[in-house]
Amino acid sequence: MAASTHTVTNQAPPLVGYDVFMTDLVLTEAVERHLAPELLAEAREDLVVLGQAAGSAQVREWGEQANANPPRLRTHDRYGHRIDEVDFDPAWHRLLGKSVGAGLTDAWGTPGGHVRRAAGFLVVSQPEAGHGCPLSMTHAAVPALRAEPELAEVWEPAATSHVYERELRPVAEKPGVLLGMAMTEKQGGSDVRTNTTEARPLAADGEYVLTGHKWFCSAPMSDAFLVLAQAPAGLTCFLVPRVLADGSRNAFAIQRLKDKLGNRSNASAEVEFDGTTWARRVGEEGRGLRTIMGMVAATRLDCVLGSAALMRQAVAQAVHHSAYREAFGGPLIEKPLMRNVLADLALESEAATVLGMRLAAAYDAGGDDAERERALLRIAVPAAKYWVTKRCTPMVAEALECLGGNGYVEESGMPRLLRESPLNSVWEGSGNVQALDVVRALRTEPAALDAFLREVGAARGADHRLDRAIRGLLVELADLEGIEARARRLAERLALVLQGALLVRWAPPEVADAFCAARLGGDGGAAFGTLPHTLDLRALVERARVAV
Repeated sequence: MAASTHTVTNQAPPLVGYDVFMTDLVLTEAVERHLAPELLAEAREDLVVLGQAAGSAQVREWGEQANANPPRLRTHDRYGHRIDEVDFDPAWHRLLGKSVGAGLTDAWGTPGGHVRRAAGFLVVSQPEAGHGCPLSMTHAAVPALRAEPELAEVWEPAATSHVYERELRPVAEKPGVLLGMAMTEKQGGSDVRTNTTEARPLAADGEYVLTGHKWFCSAPMSDAFLVLAQAPAGLTCFLVPRVLADGSRNAFAIQRLKDKLGNRSNASAEVEFDGTTWARRVGEEGRGLRTIMGMVAATRLDCVLGSAALMRQAVAQAVHHSAYREAFGGPLIEKPLMRNVLADLALESEAATVLGMRLAAAYDAGGDDAERERALLRIAVPAAKYWVTKRCTPMVAEALECLGGNGYVEESGMPRLLRESPLNSVWEGSGNVQALDVVRALRTEPAALDAFLREVGAARGADHRLDRAIRGLLVELADLEGIEARARRLAERLALVLQGALLVRWAPPEVADAFCAARLGGDGGAAFGTLPHTLDLRALVERARVAV
């Protein structure tokens, strides 16, 4: 066969060797907007280092390796001793080491820590999303641990450490630890009040032994887990370490690893507590949900950030491919219809990033703003989690289509993004759970709605379509009849109005105009690529383009 038949032409070069942070205008603007000026230079320097690593060929290869070689369960060692360990590809440990070293489990005690961490989480999740799970769980466990000061004194410094230590040893002997969570059971799922795992008190105050089975245990290779179980006074939160203070292994039997649709690099497991599993109470007996909800809220925000990261990587790949690929007489990016698709994808990505970063900033608020910002989080986090995670899958699928058949091939990386895309809508409570949580906040916490209306009210008068959407939302909120059946609609409208208000305040006029027209004004179709042709679509696409 003649060699000329194998000449490769009209193929886009790989999108690699770039700074994931600095080439993301939306993210860099958000960091500048939400960080105090005295924190900005150091934060930007750290994020540039992380962004350059995330866009490097090496880290991209680690992501591919970690997913091609998923974790394996080893229940016993060669001598027959039960060890219940999970083996990972070396690439997984390299990814975790880099992200923990960048401080992505350390936000709670650092000025501007949540904004810096959220930006870093968005960056590192783009080359490989699976290792974000233990980062998220460890970060989110801190507020729950603080319900028991003696435990927090021991575990919080190790959880927020910038050192990744993979071996299982007592916490006192480790420079850094990872924390996981085990809430759901097979008979209840998100209805954790039906949990049957039993906690029996021991003689020592705060110590128990557990008996039961957890259907989903996140990050089962971690050093300890926050677990819900039924104590004599009701559902209670416990800390279950893998290794006890004397160096012996706690009874923590991993029954199997889940064979998941995506998220292949990360382990999720079923675990068994055999009646001798030692646990330490966290918070009061019977107040387990209250204790652990701080962790759940933080991981829900990470679901928003994780979806925003997938969206950003998908649109970056789609725009990059279209800039280099020629068809029908010119570059795809110059074709009016393709430009409409790319602009619509870029719009969805920007709205997700701006919303996620605004919520991260609310966690950093102090002084007179702290109470109002906490109230805003109570309603905005479940609404954002509901909407952003649901938009992720159709958006990534459309971005894959921009690459045509090339996008359907594993080597493009797009199929891995697509398999990952539904995950965040399922974890930490699926869509109905989030929508009902929004309703619960509306009914029981008036300050949450007040904070939300104040936030969107800051943009009133700037765009008539946004103003009309706010008025429509107020009409819906005035009638609580049949609200449960309308909960999804309401969560969607809350999220869209909040995104619109943030973009009107902070995004370039062409972005805000496009969002208000298509998402709030009804001048857009159900599929991506249906923006009004009169908009400045070229500006939206160029804003999302990665210059390499």
